[in-house]
Amino acid sequence: MTSRERLLTTLRHQEPDRVPYDLSSSPVTGIHHIAYRRLRKALGLPDREPFIWHLMQQLAWVDEDVHDALQTDARGLRPDGPSSETPEITEDAYFFYYTDEWGITRRRQKQDGYYFDICASPMVNVESPADVQRWPFPDPIHESRFIGLRDRAERTRAAGQLFVLGGISAGMLEMGLWLRGFENFFCDLGGNRPLAEALCDKIIELKMRYWEKALALVGDVVDVVQEGDDYGGQHDLLVSPQLWRELFKPRLCQLIGHIKQCAPHVFVFFHSCGSIYEILPGLIEAGVDILNPVQVACANMRSDRLKREFGDSLTFWGGGVDTQRILPCGTPQQVRDEVKRRVADFAPGGGFVFNTVHNIQADVPPENILAMRETLQEFGSY
Repeated sequence: MTSRERLLTTLRHQEPDRVPYDLSSSPVTGIHHIAYRRLRKALGLPDREPFIWHLMQQLAWVDEDVHDALQTDARGLRPDGPSSETPEITEDAYFFYYTDEWGITRRRQKQDGYYFDICASPMVNVESPADVQRWPFPDPIHESRFIGLRDRAERTRAAGQLFVLGGISAGMLEMGLWLRGFENFFCDLGGNRPLAEALCDKIIELKMRYWEKALALVGDVVDVVQEGDDYGGQHDLLVSPQLWRELFKPRLCQLIGHIKQCAPHVFVFFHSCGSIYEILPGLIEAGVDILNPVQVACANMRSDRLKREFGDSLTFWGGGVDTQRILPCGTPQQVRDEVKRRVADFAPGGGFVFNTVHNIQADVPPENILAMRETLQEFGSY
């Protein structure tokens, strides 16, 4: 099987020749540049300064020699901002800073800083739906977003690999928290619903405009589209199930329905961290085909239970090994045991793409990454 055939087979809930493996087809299945550089050395590959393709998370662009060494199956791309350039980095005595196209400012510590975290939200003083309508949001269909997109997708298809196309932004809840500030937006959800709904509606509008143009340009060579929102914490949802069903679910249905109207053949990959068991039926009803990252260490997210209850409807893209404790802190043998357990739970009948639970972080030792991959190769055949 080619990589694309392998992935399409499992996405159709059939068993391919082996469990497909993904590293870095999206900004939620990647690897931090520090861990990546160590991995290259462990693989015996030439050292090189990684290209950081996701500035906030400091993710490395995975080179083809690493893809070849690890036998990965998917490739992906997300759109650039309107300038098609990396935002300008500024600095003071303690931090590096940048401001993205949404006006959100993030900073990274100079000493031992691994990521860029939000330090200023642009819409903190917005008070009404009218203010939202007047706000200067980014242009979701700016021509520079699509430069080189079709060429990349066609080359991926010609190489026998599956192509994942990323979206324009995070989801409604995340963007609301980032744009308004966490405290403000949570208060909006509880006490100023018209404002919260106006902002959610605007995010969905921008997303729909982006997907309509993107899929008109490259939909025929795209197999998976990647969307998401972070609805879960370690032990429960970040909002009540009732609020999620009232506010977020209808708009998510609208978005996914629009995507599938534009490209009926694509599979919708949806990312949400945390304990989201309670809304999984709602995500399925909204049209989600693929769940990521499948955070198996969270409450109610046991892999055997998820497969039993939702395996006929969802492909689990992730969940292969816990990245909170096992992958960074465990021994190689503990990593092997974890991988064997998750493959045993998720793989039968297809519907499983192996990936770590979210991105591989900076503190993960390369021997654990290699133990993970070797175990999948040994136990991931059908």
